[in-house]
Amino acid sequence: MRTGLIALTLAAALPSLAAAQQAAPSGPPAKAPPKTVGEVVVTGAGSAPVQSGLDRRSYDVSKDLQAQSGAIADALRNVPSVEVDVQGNVSLRGDGNVTILIDGKPSSLFQGDNKAQALQSLPADSIERVEVITNPSAEFRADGSAGIINLISKKAKGAGRTGSVRTLVGADGRYSASANLGYNSNRLTMTGEVSARADAQKMRTLDLRSQTGAGGDVETIDQTLIGHVFANSASTRGSLDYDLTPKTRIGVEAHGNYTSFRPDNHLHIVADDPALGLADTFDRATFVHQKRAAAEVSANLRRQFAGDGVLTASLSYEGINDSRVRDGETFDQSPPAPAAFDQQRIDNDLSTVQLKADYVQPLPGMAKLKLGLDVEHNDNTYRNRGFAGPAPGALSPDAALTNLFLFERTVSAAYATYERPIGELTVLAGLRVEDVRQTLNQVTLGQRTENDYLRAYPSLHLGWKLSDDQQLTAGYSHRVQRPEPGDFNSFRFMLDPLNYRAGNPHLKPQQTQSFEVGYEYRQTPTVLLATAYYRENRDGVTDVLRDLGGGVLLSERTNAAQSRSAGLELVANGKLTPTLSYSLSTNAAWTELDSLGPSFAPTRSLVSLSGRGGLTWQATPDDLFQVNAFLNGKRLTPQGYADPAFGIDFGYRRKLTDQVFLVATFQDIAGTFHLNQVNDTPLLKERSKINFDTHQLRIGFTWSFGGGRPRDPGFEFQAPAPTT
Repeated sequence: MRTGLIALTLAAALPSLAAAQQAAPSGPPAKAPPKTVGEVVVTGAGSAPVQSGLDRRSYDVSKDLQAQSGAIADALRNVPSVEVDVQGNVSLRGDGNVTILIDGKPSSLFQGDNKAQALQSLPADSIERVEVITNPSAEFRADGSAGIINLISKKAKGAGRTGSVRTLVGADGRYSASANLGYNSNRLTMTGEVSARADAQKMRTLDLRSQTGAGGDVETIDQTLIGHVFANSASTRGSLDYDLTPKTRIGVEAHGNYTSFRPDNHLHIVADDPALGLADTFDRATFVHQKRAAAEVSANLRRQFAGDGVLTASLSYEGINDSRVRDGETFDQSPPAPAAFDQQRIDNDLSTVQLKADYVQPLPGMAKLKLGLDVEHNDNTYRNRGFAGPAPGALSPDAALTNLFLFERTVSAAYATYERPIGELTVLAGLRVEDVRQTLNQVTLGQRTENDYLRAYPSLHLGWKLSDDQQLTAGYSHRVQRPEPGDFNSFRFMLDPLNYRAGNPHLKPQQTQSFEVGYEYRQTPTVLLATAYYRENRDGVTDVLRDLGGGVLLSERTNAAQSRSAGLELVANGKLTPTLSYSLSTNAAWTELDSLGPSFAPTRSLVSLSGRGGLTWQATPDDLFQVNAFLNGKRLTPQGYADPAFGIDFGYRRKLTDQVFLVATFQDIAGTFHLNQVNDTPLLKERSKINFDTHQLRIGFTWSFGGGRPRDPGFEFQAPAPTT
């Protein structure tokens, strides 16, 4: 009933406003009102590295050589506010609860366990800009308590036909290739792209664990993991927009992606309990072959009315099939025992249907009203079939490894924002209401749960123009972090004989209150940004380790985390000389995590420093050099912390002709990019170190053709206005 009321209210409101505009007197269209500070502040040409608005910042990554040769994760490492660890996990200002959008729309590719894999396997050369939205307005979905990263795809620019072809090779069989073609005329815009990428990585993990049992005896477990990861992906994308009339545009868009992901791991474990005189030594090998096929198709409409009101609507469908076969082999050395074999066949089918409509109406006094309706339905099936036996050819079904979990979620949302300049002050106020209906069916365990809620999420953003070069901003938003579907699955999933994972069907979303105050200075080519922020999280979803005895640990999801963070972020872009440009950013942050209970770590806090910097030198008209360095700061975890991580990347581009370029990049030159984690509680002491071979050299060529006057990209979250 609540879902229907929200949908009917907005569905009725949008056509009524549209009809009012149609009834306006005919004649030449009125000029669009000047953009206020809340819409877009753009300085310089369309290729300006930093653009900003009241509720977002946009960074140009098309000039980043790492983005031209690497995956999306490589490009994000050089974006202010963003951190990417060695496994591809993304965070904003140290918080990993991030929503990732593509051209303003959510994608199942960036949900759950797939998020890091997708960021490390999808090529970055299809991305032109990255919008970082740390304090979103009510226009955006409430998901992602840390904020939103919106990846803006490259669009066809210039009159007539344009395109490019890229090829790149690296060591150990790494390669990537892509081609795109675009066409622009007065009424028609078409863009098409295909790409393929192969990557391989080696991993070495050292883990030392000390556990205190119920009787006070201490057991030590020493684990060494050697892994190889092979990833191959192919992607295609196409879009077509056509202006039926000067004020009506229709369009279709389609995406497709196929990824083959093959991690092979060999684990050596030595467990020792001196008090009991027991020791256990065994080897564990796992071989995984994951195949993920994703496709999305959408249709959109944009209609401009006589009074400058604009209605945009889209309907999209996305389907993903994610299948995995994981073979495991366990060999006991001490005490000796027969080898054991297991296999898990995982089939995940995900489908998403989304209907979205937005209406923007300019009002007297340079004010602007936005109304929106957004309904999304997710239907997910997670099927895990397990087998075990004494030999690979003698496996039989194992009930302990088999389960079926069905998940459905419908999010129906309505929002309104009102923006108005009052002298030098611009106010952007908004309210978003979301009705969430979730059905959880753990078929194997016979558990069926309804998990519904209706909540409102307000936002407020202010901008104060101090001068033509300076402004102050302030913002507030209420956000949530919804658990992933797998977080609700209560079935115990075996990772290896000593580690299990389980979800919780009663999870609620994390609630976040976020506040920001900012200062901005622009004097071409210099851009200086300073932001002070405070964020408070409650009911955070986290993993809690439980000792099941015998050295076996269960990692279980629960609403137990409470935290606070505050910090100061500084960003600077500009030129030192006409041929030497720089980009710098740093974030000094304070974080406090509350204790999860007497058997866990006490309430802790720390101050950490993170940042990134880059220099681009146009040594000659044909030679460009680029160096980037990044530091991921120390980060608290629910039961410990992760140490800082540091890396340096180098790039070189040579212009061979006006259309052909040579690009060479060297990632992690010093070989310092690692992941070190510590768990420190009264019952568990653990230290692990993960090393990947991120020390990589890539060489490639780019050929571009076509031309013409490029469009100013501005903020491309919304489609460009129809030709008038």
